[in-house]
Amino acid sequence: MPELPEVETTRRGIQNQLTGERISALVVRNPSLRWPIDPGLGAILCGQRILEVGRRAKYLLIECEQGTLIIHLGMSGSLRFVTPATAVEKHDHVDLILGSGQILRYRDPRRFGAVLWQYGPATLHTLLAKLGPEPLADDFDGATLFRATRKRSSAIKLVIMDNHVVVGVGNIYANEALFHAGIAPTRPAASLTETECATLAAEIKAVLTRAIAAGGSTLRDFVDAIGKPGYFQQSYFVYGRSEQPCLRCGSPIRQIRQGQRSSFFCPHCQPC
Repeated sequence: MPELPEVETTRRGIQNQLTGERISALVVRNPSLRWPIDPGLGAILCGQRILEVGRRAKYLLIECEQGTLIIHLGMSGSLRFVTPATAVEKHDHVDLILGSGQILRYRDPRRFGAVLWQYGPATLHTLLAKLGPEPLADDFDGATLFRATRKRSSAIKLVIMDNHVVVGVGNIYANEALFHAGIAPTRPAASLTETECATLAAEIKAVLTRAIAAGGSTLRDFVDAIGKPGYFQQSYFVYGRSEQPCLRCGSPIRQIRQGQRSSFFCPHCQPC
């Protein structure tokens, strides 16, 4: 599913073309996403000017004059700019029609995404109100992570994927960051030292930054706003490389299950 780098790549791909535009109409072909689209959303959006395009965790925030359109890409969603002449395909569920004539089209084969509205600041929405810090922001660092892990016996990989601790660190990037930090995904979170937390926080930032620069990862359906896939998967050190040699030491990469997700690690470079 699209993780933070893919969502940030999408945000950067649509922000310049959306900012300052007025919304002419909203066309909803299938309202049955993870949460049904409000049947009155088109009337709410029509005529509003788009002020900014932001992101909070994995949510895209299209800030308008009266509130915020919140979009979550779910497991298979994507946003692309199209022209009125572009053919509508089976999974093209929503069109945001702009005053310029451009159309921002939401496609979602699995329909686990969401298109929601919040009057006023987006942070008032129940899905965003209790989220933890952004991993690339200054308020997330080693000290923050150390404090958050002191009373947690859960495995560190599960903790850094907890959106109350830090947002947007999905499975792929949690695996990669832990490898680069030299920390086994199974380590109890409370066992990490201040130095290890500082290293891990820095590697989370570094891995996500590299992934954004590469346009995210494309494992199944993800493309950016112009239909281009991400390429970070070509740089994976451990994710999806079970039994292949570690790129650092040559030991076979191990795969285990944690919290219904696959974890990949090198037992030599990431000792338990």
